[in-house]
Amino acid sequence: MKGVIATRAPEATVVDLTHGIPPQAVLLGALVLRQAVPYFPKGTIHVAVVDPGVGTERRALCVVTNAGCLVGPDNGVLSLAADAVGIRRIIELTETRFFLEPRSATFHGRDVFAPVAAALAAGTLPSALGRDRSDLDRIAPPEPVHDAGLVRGEVVYVDHFGNLVSNLPPQVFPRVPFVVTVGDVRVGSVTTTYADVPVGTTTALVSSYGLLEIAVRNGSARDTLGLAVGAPVVLRPA
Repeated sequence: MKGVIATRAPEATVVDLTHGIPPQAVLLGALVLRQAVPYFPKGTIHVAVVDPGVGTERRALCVVTNAGCLVGPDNGVLSLAADAVGIRRIIELTETRFFLEPRSATFHGRDVFAPVAAALAAGTLPSALGRDRSDLDRIAPPEPVHDAGLVRGEVVYVDHFGNLVSNLPPQVFPRVPFVVTVGDVRVGSVTTTYADVPVGTTTALVSSYGLLEIAVRNGSARDTLGLAVGAPVVLRPA
């Protein structure tokens, strides 16, 4: 993909956001993209390829937003970022003259999305890429559940450090003192920083994603606790 962009738009600056999204993990890709887009310069072209439906009838899109353009499959991976920064226009990529030929049925990142991104970087207007659409497929993290004084959530993302990121923002935290449980492990109360606990200790804190995260200081919560995406996270009165 970077080779295609370097060939077609050699002046473009290419930044690797992450190659750490697990295969088929569309929601995780959407969460990472939403987190990153606001920190890039206005007008940035973001290419997101978590595409288990590659080669099927799923659409390919360029979403023009208030922050720039999002290019990728129409499977929800673009939707969280697009809604967060504001959608101006949705274009289905139908003008095949911008694609690579021959076009692989299994690598649209290289043959569709990268050349389209390069075309945009080289000055092509989004309107030249295809036809307007009224909407795009959306995806969302599971909603927190309030249950008899408890707040129930789950791990939705495990980052490079092994931190377990939940779907629980501070807005859903109980108004009384509470403790955090992840899986069968009682973590304790929420701290402010990793350094608030001794090395090797499990803690819970609000991450840079604005979500409750379970971490092990100078270690990996994923490895220490043996937990992964989908593990239950419960907030209960202390």
